[in-house]
Amino acid sequence: MNILWLKTELLHPVDKGGRIRTYHMLRELKCEHRITYLTLDDGSAADDAMERAEEYCDEIIRIPLRTQRKRSLGFYAELLRNLASTLPYPIWKYRSAAMRAAIADVARQDQSDIIVCDFLAPAVNMPDHVPCPAVLFQHNVEATIWERHATVASNPLAKAYLREQWRRMRAFERVQCRRFDHVVAVSRRDMEVFHSEYGVASVSEVPTGVDTEYFRPLGVVIPERHDLVFTGSMDWLPNEDAIVYFVDTILPRVRAVVPDVTLTVVGRNPSPRIAALGRQDGAVRITGSVADVRPYIERAAVFIVPLRIGGGTRLKIFEAMAMEKAVVSTSIGAEGLPVRDGVDIVLADTPETFASSVIGLLADQERAAEIGQRAAAVVRSEFGWDRVAEKFAATCAGLLPTELASAGSSR
Repeated sequence: MNILWLKTELLHPVDKGGRIRTYHMLRELKCEHRITYLTLDDGSAADDAMERAEEYCDEIIRIPLRTQRKRSLGFYAELLRNLASTLPYPIWKYRSAAMRAAIADVARQDQSDIIVCDFLAPAVNMPDHVPCPAVLFQHNVEATIWERHATVASNPLAKAYLREQWRRMRAFERVQCRRFDHVVAVSRRDMEVFHSEYGVASVSEVPTGVDTEYFRPLGVVIPERHDLVFTGSMDWLPNEDAIVYFVDTILPRVRAVVPDVTLTVVGRNPSPRIAALGRQDGAVRITGSVADVRPYIERAAVFIVPLRIGGGTRLKIFEAMAMEKAVVSTSIGAEGLPVRDGVDIVLADTPETFASSVIGLLADQERAAEIGQRAAAVVRSEFGWDRVAEKFAATCAGLLPTELASAGSSR
C-alpha cells in the first residue's frame, strides 16, 4: 500500500506516548508499505528530526506552523481569541490552509491507496473530498480527557473553561469520527464509545504495543527497596495532575509506614508546579528529560500510575511490565489495557487503597517480583509492535478494493 500519513509534529525526539506509538507503528509498516509522512512543524522538534525521518517514512512533507509556547503571553492571547470559536483550543491551534491544500495535492499526485489521520487534530485540515479511503487513528477519546479535566478541577473558573472545552471537543470529535471511512481505536472500551456515543459504524481496535527487545531488565542497576517511579511527559496535564495528587494525598500515607520511601518522576519538561515538588520534598526526585528511562524503572521497587485524567491506553504501563516491574495503577490509568488486577497489575482507586497497595508490594518483594514476571510474559507474547502493526495494516487493507488489497506491498 501507498499510505499517506497525516500528523501535527515530527517524531524526534521519541519521548512521549503518542510519538512512541506512531514511531514504532510506522517503522513496522515501512517494512512492507510505502509511507508518505505529511506533517505540521512548529520548529520544536530535535535538530536531526528531519534527517531521522527516514527511520519511519519514505518521504516527508513538512508544513511550517507557528505556535505559541505554553504559559507565554502569546499562548494566553490565543486562549482568549479561541473563545470566539466553536472549535476546542487543542484543535483550533492546528488549523492550516497550507496543510489542507497539501493533503489534497499529495493524495491525488502520489496515488495514495489510503490516508491515515494520526490523532484527531490533523482532521481539522482534512479536505472534504479525497480520492481514496481515509482512516482516523484515535489514540484517545479526546472528549473524555477534557471531561475528566473538568471533573477534577477545583477552581470554578478553570472548571467552567474546561467544561466548555469538553463540550466543543465532543461535538468536533463526533463529527470527525463520522466523516472518515473507518476509525481505529487503541482499546475495546474506546471502540465501544465511538460506536455507542458517536454513532460510528465502521470502527475497530488495534491494541497498544511495546518494544519487547528494548524494554528488558538490563541487569546493571541495583534496585532500591523503597523507591517508587513514574514516567511520562511532565508537560501533559494528566501526568502533572497524577503526580500532584500522589504527592499530596497518597505519599504521606505511604511514608507513615515506610519513612524512607522515595519517588522518582522521570519525564520531559516538568511544569513549574512539578519542579516545586522536588524542591519542597527531598524524597521526591524530578529528573526532567533523560536519554533512557530503563535504568530508572529498573532501580525502582514499584512503578506507579496514579492517573485521574486520561484516555486511550498508557504505553508506560506496558513498558514497566516488559521491565518486569510490579505496577500499581488507578483504573483510569490502566483503562483499555488487557490486564488482570492482582495477577499482572494492582489496581487501586482511592488514596487509602493506592497507598496500601504500594506499602504491601514494598513489604513483599517476592509478590512484587511474581507480578512483574507474569506481566512481562503477557506483553512479550502478545503485544510486540510487529503484531500490532500487522493488525493495523490488515485493517487498512480491508478498506481497499479487492485488487489493491490482494496486491499487498506497493514497493
